[in-house]
Amino acid sequence: MSLHDVSVVLVHGAWADGSSWSKIIQPLAADGIRAIAAPLPLTSFHDDVAALDRALERVPGPVVLAGHAYAGAVIAATRSDRVRGLVYVAALAPDEGETVADVFYRTEPHPQAPKLAPDDHGLIYLPDTAFPAAFAQNAAAEELQVLAAVQRPISPACITVAVPRPLWKDRPSWYLVAEQDRMIVEVHQRFMAARMQAQVHAHPVDHTPLVTAPDTVLDVLRAAIAAARSECGS
Repeated sequence: MSLHDVSVVLVHGAWADGSSWSKIIQPLAADGIRAIAAPLPLTSFHDDVAALDRALERVPGPVVLAGHAYAGAVIAATRSDRVRGLVYVAALAPDEGETVADVFYRTEPHPQAPKLAPDDHGLIYLPDTAFPAAFAQNAAAEELQVLAAVQRPISPACITVAVPRPLWKDRPSWYLVAEQDRMIVEVHQRFMAARMQAQVHAHPVDHTPLVTAPDTVLDVLRAAIAAARSECGS
């Protein structure tokens, strides 16, 4: 098996879409690694897991899953036996029986974190001011404009459902701790990573390093890919 035989499926979180992974997809492609972004509808947790499973059907062979923020819960809910490793990028990792909301609100929020509430349609959007303040404070102005413009709202039905036994109990995991995160504070990320027994990579990055510090994310992904190759006997 060669490097490009391990596929990578990248999963966006709330208030984002697959384009948030663009700075990761291109370097992986240059490495000969097939990478796709799974489009989550963010309409319910069940819908999002089903969307991930459909994306997994599109790629062959062993897979490394990467999830940002809310998507940490989603990548742990698939039951695909082709998943060889899970990469968490400043991501939420509820345990069996917990909800995403349980873990998101486990600690006091950062002072600059936005206050969140559903709109008249029952969907939660981030205010535009939250992108430079907390979501990606290290992003360039043009990057912030795109992030705000393409954001996808999340339904409360995504974050209020108890999750099943998470896949990280049965697969190796890697966790990128974002030390400057204002959405999911560092101490909470370290708690989740320790509970998962993940391989921890901590860096002074914001909540969205896939946009603001892609090389850091790529380093973690490449470690997970290398481990997947080794497990498969290459």
